Amino acid sequence: MSKRISAKYKIDRRLGENIWGRPKSPVNRREYGPGQHGQRRKGKLSDFGVQLRAKQKLKGYYGNISEKQFHRYYVEAARLRGDTGENLIGLLERRLDAVVYRAKFVPTVFAARQFVNHGHVKVNGRRVNIPSYLVRPGDVIEVKEASRQLAIVLESVALGERDVPDYVDVDHNKLAARFVRVPTLSDVPYPVVQEPHLIVEFYSR
Repeated sequence: MSKRISAKYKIDRRLGENIWGRPKSPVNRREYGPGQHGQRRKGKLSDFGVQLRAKQKLKGYYGNISEKQFHRYYVEAARLRGDTGENLIGLLERRLDAVVYRAKFVPTVFAARQFVNHGHVKVNGRRVNIPSYLVRPGDVIEVKEASRQLAIVLESVALGERDVPDYVDVDHNKLAARFVRVPTLSDVPYPVVQEPHLIVEFYSR
């Protein structure tokens, strides 16, 4: 499991964007970075800096994935047929914790990682506790019966701050979801603009 070392909202403040679109993000009040020198850090980014920022933003969005794991996704995306940037997004959206988050079983992608890791999720009737497990189109993801009355699940289902995308078919009464298809970049409801082509440029240097 990839370990999150810093507070999640520090990622928002460091990047200067509310990358999850959450109303509690401190970026809504303070758009500068954390720390005593945060307000003085603004400056024109180089091409490398722009590419690095795009990579940090996408890594952060999916729960601050480790560099080693994120690079593996890039290598796999480059190996697949088609556009590497689109393939990268498709692989990230196939992560089990991402699907659990998209299905609104939990309120944040960080909670989704912990929820999967603690064994609350089944894939095709089998318990899976690996957040990076890649689901396939047609796979059924469900909350384990013993976990369906957890407060975090009930509260998340009732949240209206985000919608379930059309590539995930969800039945909130049964707390089950079917992964319909691998999405493209334009299908994914990112609250901020993601630029996978810049990530491809970063790794292609």
